Amino acid sequence: MKKEDRIIHDSLRETKLADERLSPYATKNSECVKVKKTTKKVKEFDIRWPFEEDIDRVLYSKSYSRYVDKTQALSFFSNIHITKRSLHVQWVSRIARQIGRGLNLNLDLIEAIALGHDLGHAPYGHVGEKAINDCLVERQFGYFTHNANSVRNLLFIERNGIGYNVSLQVLDGILCHNGEILSRIYKPDRHKTIEQFWHEYESCWKEKDYSLKISPMTLEGCVVRISDVISYVGKDIEDAIKVGIITLDDLPKEVVDVLGSNNKSMINRLIGDLVIHSYHKPYLEFSKEVYHALAILFQFISTHIHHHPTLMKENEKLTRMVKELYDVLYDDLSTQYQPQKGICAHVSKMIETYKETPLELIVSDYLSGMTDSYALRFYEERFLPKQHGEMIEDY
Repeated sequence: MKKEDRIIHDSLRETKLADERLSPYATKNSECVKVKKTTKKVKEFDIRWPFEEDIDRVLYSKSYSRYVDKTQALSFFSNIHITKRSLHVQWVSRIARQIGRGLNLNLDLIEAIALGHDLGHAPYGHVGEKAINDCLVERQFGYFTHNANSVRNLLFIERNGIGYNVSLQVLDGILCHNGEILSRIYKPDRHKTIEQFWHEYESCWKEKDYSLKISPMTLEGCVVRISDVISYVGKDIEDAIKVGIITLDDLPKEVVDVLGSNNKSMINRLIGDLVIHSYHKPYLEFSKEVYHALAILFQFISTHIHHHPTLMKENEKLTRMVKELYDVLYDDLSTQYQPQKGICAHVSKMIETYKETPLELIVSDYLSGMTDSYALRFYEERFLPKQHGEMIEDY
């Protein structure tokens, strides 16, 4: 046997053995399905396991690099220790892998979903997301959700529109990761097909709140979905205390008695409870006591942090800013204003099929890809007067 053939044989054997060691409810590496048909006649040998390839595709994407300048919940505080999107996805990955290890699930699949779940988030988080959604609705185009946009980024935006051939299980986990929904039991939709995935993806763009109705096809996707919640409840509390929005004494006693009063204790209790009550089951489940406390905390964060008067006032400004950016970008694209710069340059670099995309969606692509600081700089450049010296500069 040739050396390369032996390496391939050993790799396949190791993959098979790894699958056999997984829980019967885990997604096997051999079950990995790609959504795009490859044009290569001979598949190039790759030492990585199937879902490891997807991890690397996410990690080396441009969308992933922009996480570093996208905030999580508190967009306009200058404190360096306030959670950034880049930290959030790492924490989701860490928490999800801890749960996955306890339940003997596919950790590579979990990591790929977790790291990629927010790739399509707009600048300024959910505020920017809602603003872009409003713009699409006003133009009767459809709806914008960051989870569907994350899938779009991977498949149709990255590599100048060529995209990546990411697996069905990863894309489905990203599409269905919605961390704004809380449940005591998370059951995967195990019979989902590629056709159903595409239907759900398209429906997220066409039907209001459709993303709230869908469930992941894998138990690993369910793990990431609840890990998204676990990762931010404690950190949002700590961040809010840090900037003076709330105090530790404001936390409901029902929460503190069960989950503790800091991020470490909350994560530990939530992970432990979930693993204990989900072990050897084809679904995830919290105990009634812990779920009740988490539900109270979930509502507390929404009311006292995300909808705090100070944040709501500033969020109105951010919403107005993002909507004005959408309008000016749409005009730029329609009139080919500055064809060598900005959104026109973005389109010129893309493959030919992308250029047939409706203008509304191209603007959504470009604007949602902006980081917080770039969106602010662009806004200042287009809407605020520029300071000149004694003479006006030539352009």
